[in-house]
Amino acid sequence: MANITAADVNKLRTITGAGMMDCKKALVEAEGDFDKAIEVLRKKGQKVAANRADRESSEGAVIAVVNADKTEGVVISLNCETDFVAKNDTFVKMANDFAALALESASLEDLLAKDYNGITVAEKLTEQTGVIGEKIEIGAFEKLQGAFVGSYIHAGNRIATLVSLSANVEGGEEAARNVAMQAAAMAPLALNEEGVDAATVEKEIEIAKDLLRQEGKPEAMLDNIAKGKLGRFFKDNTLINQDYIKDSKLSVSEYIKSVDAGLTVTGFKRVALA
Repeated sequence: MANITAADVNKLRTITGAGMMDCKKALVEAEGDFDKAIEVLRKKGQKVAANRADRESSEGAVIAVVNADKTEGVVISLNCETDFVAKNDTFVKMANDFAALALESASLEDLLAKDYNGITVAEKLTEQTGVIGEKIEIGAFEKLQGAFVGSYIHAGNRIATLVSLSANVEGGEEAARNVAMQAAAMAPLALNEEGVDAATVEKEIEIAKDLLRQEGKPEAMLDNIAKGKLGRFFKDNTLINQDYIKDSKLSVSEYIKSVDAGLTVTGFKRVALA
């Protein structure tokens, strides 16, 4: 039987972040072999991950990053179960590391297969589920491309957004950040009217018609009046039509055109923890 010292346990703990007793048990099982001990902890993680498959993971960190030439961005969420873990510096660093890898990934599946310090991202997630004792997973993966892409991360890493503009113009970087902040604060459903799905529009029409019935409006008039009321819904729920949060006299579209007459917002992505 290998002689397991306190220094060995501390070393494994430093490498993995696992608890002292878990590290000691893993080293004993691995007969002092560090690589095998790490594998023991990973195997434990796989078991824990399976047991925790139905656990909520509504805490975490949402990170947005943009490439060097500002033409592509990605926003991901690394989810956990408690805010204690979410605020841990090591956890936040891991979220940022994964976001950087996500920029090089075509999809979530591609990201999960990427190498992360000698193991895949998927294996790291499983390992950390066992080490931390909470379900750790990537809950969102959204990419955005455009002539110019900006990002915003709200304090606390609970909301992050990306916004794409039609051109790279003077003042565009600040404008993109301002609109990304708008998307974070106001949670629009879509970029514009055309982006709102038909089911949502139909639901809003039915709600308006029910209210009109309560007001005693004739049934034959309900459709036209209800459709007319959609204007307010679109103004409140589509990004370019919302009142600009830094100057409510302007819509977001008008604000963007004040930066450059030919500039438009072409897309956005928003990820928020529940």
